[in-house]
Amino acid sequence: MILRTPLVSFLILAVSGLSGFAQKPDKPNVLFIAIDDLKPLLGCYGDRLAKTPNIDRLAKMGTVFKSNYCQQAVCGPTRASIMTGMRPDVTKVWDLKTRMRDMNPDILTIPQYFASQGYSTQAIGKIYDPRCVDEDLDKPSWTVPHYKTDKSYYAASTGQPVLNYYQAKDTRALVEKQRREAGEKTLTDQMLPATIRPSMECVDVPDNAYIDGANSLQAKDILAALQKKNRPFFFAVGLAKPHLPFNAPKKYWDLYERDKMPVAAFQEQSKNAVDVAYQNSGELRAYSDIPALLAFTDQKSYGVTLPVARQKELLHGYYAAVSYADAQIGMVLNALDSLGLSKNTIVVLWGDHGWHLGDHNLWCKHSNFEEATRSPLIFSAPHIKPSATQSLSEFVDVFPTLCELSGIPVPAHLEGKSLVPLMKNPGAAVKEFAVSQYPRSANAIETQRMTDATAKIMGYSMRTKRYRYTIWVENFRTDQPFKASAVVGQELYDYAQDPLEKVNVLNDKKYAQTARHLKAEMIRYFKSKEKR
Repeated sequence: MILRTPLVSFLILAVSGLSGFAQKPDKPNVLFIAIDDLKPLLGCYGDRLAKTPNIDRLAKMGTVFKSNYCQQAVCGPTRASIMTGMRPDVTKVWDLKTRMRDMNPDILTIPQYFASQGYSTQAIGKIYDPRCVDEDLDKPSWTVPHYKTDKSYYAASTGQPVLNYYQAKDTRALVEKQRREAGEKTLTDQMLPATIRPSMECVDVPDNAYIDGANSLQAKDILAALQKKNRPFFFAVGLAKPHLPFNAPKKYWDLYERDKMPVAAFQEQSKNAVDVAYQNSGELRAYSDIPALLAFTDQKSYGVTLPVARQKELLHGYYAAVSYADAQIGMVLNALDSLGLSKNTIVVLWGDHGWHLGDHNLWCKHSNFEEATRSPLIFSAPHIKPSATQSLSEFVDVFPTLCELSGIPVPAHLEGKSLVPLMKNPGAAVKEFAVSQYPRSANAIETQRMTDATAKIMGYSMRTKRYRYTIWVENFRTDQPFKASAVVGQELYDYAQDPLEKVNVLNDKKYAQTARHLKAEMIRYFKSKEKR
């Protein structure tokens, strides 16, 4: 499906002629904060262990969406969806190698649209997955080329990290040793991580020893420059942590006690499970300190079984990385305040999907389960009172919400709905369900982290207030007619009775009516997405 509507064509043309646009005094700015692999382990989401004072401060000024879901639990597809307001079956980005504009050259993005409305659109850090856009990180989105990290913002005492992530002396020494041994051979960083890639690092270094700290310092200076311009801005700041490897300065590890780390209560496959629903935690397995552990543990046919001590170490690393990311967000929010921009700036903060931390014996994302699909979303906007809502929301709703908050027209083709009604009345509802999806290979267990866009099986998951219904369909996408004969598996979980998804109750007679109803709702959803 190529988006070539008259509205989109007009907007694409409009973007190129904006150099003389003058800012209206009352037009709000937008600070757009993306956090990689951040699940709702935050104080404002009720996690009593997490040390996240800066995100919690933002939450107290805005609306916390506590039942928010991503469109696909992996970076490239979910970011393509949030940035376009369109679902993966429209963007055609289902993996980490398909370029969004190769599939939809004229697809409209949030910053691209805001540029057409007179905004300066700028970004630093990970906003799109770089593998799913052009070398300019989606050139049509930015009125100023996407910033690269300026080396001068790294700590003088450390310099840049090796392999993009590491500052530990022993890791640096191993990298240098392999480079020496390679002699005249060209040995790039991309060739090294297979043998030198620990899953976490705790060293006593400044925040800007790592890329997030350097980018946050640079973001402060970009904000200062934007403040001087007579033009509203859309400024996107992307943080890499808490994505693996869990590398953070020692002071953030020191915020937590490892023996208090809460390992997952349920580390088994669900009763009556559908095998294709599971993955083998391939992303974690790719790190050099994990394979050695696997030899000493009894491995199940899915996920990755780790000793409790290693689980606690990984949990410790994840929490430390979350607190490190939180500190960088605090630096940017403080800059917004000190520059006098807060009163006229909409702030939206999101983590691109959830993350398994040992539940179901799974790690990382790549599933349709609750821990992978539920994602944090916070909006703070001038003149809207702080609140929290349990009403359902999705990432496709971010685009229309920003439009309404900014007072600009909402493009008619968007698949999401504005969440402003929930910001004004947390008890309201704008939708009855949220939809996530995940593709699988023809094998029962996915063996590759980078799912192939041509995967034969797609799982579509409908989350209502109480239930999750998932249907796995072969050779099907939502722009095609649905065939019942193509169904290869179904799941139904009742979160009121079973919050850990221990039992698939699809064939339980007590849930027969619910199962029929939700399947009918899903088929109606499919029908609404068919090509016309």
